[in-house]
Amino acid sequence: MTEKSKTRYSDEELNEFKVLIEGKLAKARQEWTIHQEQLADLADNDDAKVKGLDDGVGTSETETMSALAGRLEKYIKHLENALIRVNNKVYGICRETGQLISKDRLKVVPHATLSIHAKKAQK
Repeated sequence: MTEKSKTRYSDEELNEFKVLIEGKLAKARQEWTIHQEQLADLADNDDAKVKGLDDGVGTSETETMSALAGRLEKYIKHLENALIRVNNKVYGICRETGQLISKDRLKVVPHATLSIHAKKAQK
């Protein structure tokens, strides 16, 4: 049976994706924790706060770190939602076309909910 004619991934395939997603989720959570600790250190440490003309540099660094943490938070949520779809056995099904998203795409973007075709059609 070809990937085009399948309506869902097998339990074995879903388990492979689950392992992949859990690995990426663990890494993302670890990175998020590091960013949160760095932000807390900047907020609590008076020596880390730059004074005078360089004050904008410190603010810019904090804003950049906050933006990175925010993006990681969003990525973590997407990965958690992907795990829910795996557990519900609907993972890998395009929400626009109802067809399977290619394995290659899911390996690169495991939280994808659109096939390449549907994604291009959105643009």
